Amino acid sequence: MPEYRVKLKKEIKRRIAFGHPWIYENEIAEEPSCENGSLVKVFTYSGQFVGKGYYNRNSLIRVRLLTRKNVNIDRKFFKDKIQRAYSLRTRWLKEKGAFRLIYSEADGLPGLIVDKFADFFVVQISTLGMSKFKETIVNVLIELFNPKGIYEKSEGSFIAKEGIEPYSGWLYGNGPNLIPFKLHEITFLADLHGQKTGFFLDQRFNAENLSEFSTDRRVLDLFSYTGNFAFHLLKGGAREAILVDYSERALAVAEEIARINSFKEKIRTINANSFDFIRNVKIGEFELIVIDPPAMLKSATAKHNALRAYKELNLRAIRSLKDGGILATSSCTQLIRESEWLEKITEAFKDSKKIGKLLFSAGQPFDHPALTSMHESNYLKFRSYIVSSVSEF
Repeated sequence: MPEYRVKLKKEIKRRIAFGHPWIYENEIAEEPSCENGSLVKVFTYSGQFVGKGYYNRNSLIRVRLLTRKNVNIDRKFFKDKIQRAYSLRTRWLKEKGAFRLIYSEADGLPGLIVDKFADFFVVQISTLGMSKFKETIVNVLIELFNPKGIYEKSEGSFIAKEGIEPYSGWLYGNGPNLIPFKLHEITFLADLHGQKTGFFLDQRFNAENLSEFSTDRRVLDLFSYTGNFAFHLLKGGAREAILVDYSERALAVAEEIARINSFKEKIRTINANSFDFIRNVKIGEFELIVIDPPAMLKSATAKHNALRAYKELNLRAIRSLKDGGILATSSCTQLIRESEWLEKITEAFKDSKKIGKLLFSAGQPFDHPALTSMHESNYLKFRSYIVSSVSEF
């Protein structure tokens, strides 16, 4: 693939110099005459080499850097990157049946997500530049891991903006629509017709840690999807779990997971909007409530409404807990900083006349690495609290 040249403006941003992989339209002095998705070499205004990446004039992020070295972007390049990512994961993972193998920019492969579920990989490609290397990536995954199948699940409005067609289907081999895999002695199902890559692996350790506090508690799992939290809490000893989600399909998959793990008699699924459901819950009805909503906003202009929604959710949940109950709450909205989110949780406790005592705080696991040079890679926020009335504290 031919490479073109991009020249930056005189005052190169410290963000780029210190490792951020994105170069915006207003940072470029001279743009290349090339097709979108082409490889480019990036230089400072004075001619110093910055790195290599791919270019798209349809995006405000004109260049996404793949490397700071002047190397060939070829099969060996992708093989080395994928092997390095795999080594970092498997060095510390106790359970290797399911994990995120590639997390986009955080693994030096912007626009690429690869999740492993048992003997299968699910690939998500979100940029035109990365889509040019799809065949190479698939061949490298086959060579390194010999999977039973590789499924691509590249969907969403951002795909069209990049100039690529959404696609869902098998790229290699074949397999079931519901891929069984093990997490912490529980059999889950990755739903290839569900959301994202079929399962949200980023909350699996938070769910396991929370399960230590679930013994004999009645649980409400809001925005449950297929029940990651609910089934971990049941495994930990919860006596009952109510799963609430707007997706009938997700709840049907959750019921199948319950059947497989002999939890069928301990769950109840409710197809409803979680915001509406929590408004009608009685005071003190539950002993553990999980709030795990999808991202609340896609642009900064709606931040006020998103923060108000976080406060409302947590306020309602706090009021629905018995004294001594546990609130487990999270946000995956990257555009909301942790300090802003925590402020709304604090306000929710104050307005409820309750006190929260922190059990543990967490974020995303190390197979979803957050870069110090790129705050956009750090998105997941998680807190769990014991809830008490002010008068009883």
